[in-house]
Amino acid sequence: MKLVGIAGSIADQSYNRTLLNFIAKHFKGIVDIDVLDINEVPMFNQDDDQTNSAVIQNLSKKISAADGVIIATPEHNHSVPAALKNVIEWLSYEIHPLDGKPVMIVGASYHTQGSSRAQLHLRQILEAPGVNAIVLPGNEFLLGDVKSAFDDNGDLKDQRTIDFLQTTLKKFVMFAKVINMIGKTDDYENEDLSAKAGTDTTIEGVDMNADDWLDQASKKVNAVEGKTYVKLDSGLLTVDQLNYFLKTIPIELTYVDENNQFIYYNRALPTEDMLAKRTPAQVGDALDKVHPAINRVITHVKQVINALRNGKTDLVSMPVPGGDEEKHHVMHYYKAMHDEDNNYKGVNEWAVDIKPIVDEYLKSTGQKLVKDPDAKLDTTSGASKAPAKAEVDAISGASEEPAKPEVKADVTSGASKA
Repeated sequence: MKLVGIAGSIADQSYNRTLLNFIAKHFKGIVDIDVLDINEVPMFNQDDDQTNSAVIQNLSKKISAADGVIIATPEHNHSVPAALKNVIEWLSYEIHPLDGKPVMIVGASYHTQGSSRAQLHLRQILEAPGVNAIVLPGNEFLLGDVKSAFDDNGDLKDQRTIDFLQTTLKKFVMFAKVINMIGKTDDYENEDLSAKAGTDTTIEGVDMNADDWLDQASKKVNAVEGKTYVKLDSGLLTVDQLNYFLKTIPIELTYVDENNQFIYYNRALPTEDMLAKRTPAQVGDALDKVHPAINRVITHVKQVINALRNGKTDLVSMPVPGGDEEKHHVMHYYKAMHDEDNNYKGVNEWAVDIKPIVDEYLKSTGQKLVKDPDAKLDTTSGASKAPAKAEVDAISGASEEPAKPEVKADVTSGASKA
């Protein structure tokens, strides 16, 4: 995977540039990183538009051609350096190479917090209209006490730090692949999440966004329940038996029909205990009501559904960064459903924590997982030291913005330069 790296400092001795160079050198078996120079970028001024200058056009072309971007930021006065903000101004004025581009943030600082406040601020900047980058949630890499972190060759000294950096980088590679795959859908903007078109199974005369849609719709069509038998293609079950069966399947299931109406989930756990939180009141909702009214979230939902609807892919899978990585590894899968004539009939989404499954397999077979130093697979491993808990923008169910990292103030002030 081809990435570009941008160091937010233009100082001659930049530890953040050293960090990027180390990543490019040490992990060249995983990624190919081109560390870009921003030293010659002019001061942003709308009255003196230099968008077409060679230095800015070069940055734009390199970023546009890359699969993702890694930004290493110092912390100056609790925020990003002026040089980095200046670059982003140029790249969000007349040209927008960061729009839809996967971005990973890292940072190094003289002090123990490792540019945490600058990273938080940078996330907000990158999500601003006109920038619209897609930032890897959670998985913060905060390198503190940077003066003693590197040896004379520019290599990180601490193996645990290197291992954690590798874990985070592998997650970003997987994240970037998913984002780039769904971003290639050309006609996703026409995907209607309001479910207004209707299908042959849409229940007319009932407000689909009503909290009691299930009760109203069931009454409208005289839906069977209880001990009434339902003939399936490979079985005969009562409605009660179907409910027992679906609610005890150890994964979270969701059905979104071809009209983008959220019509079912297997309520095996209380909402607060679910991997992808859903509520009974959401059943029946159009997807534009299920998801938060945030442009990038809606865009991603449209891209995934449109790719499945149009056969560009039959399955989208992605890990969910954040949470306690030692105890959980949550995966979300989105599978296109079709009828006997291969007509698209919606999305089958399932969310599952695969960590207990892997642990049970290892226990029963007497095996263990070990790191492969030569592996080039997009696997995720290791424990995240202090990730923010992220709620998934699930295609079906309650979608929330990834939680922002919790930042605890320290007693230092002023510019933590690196």
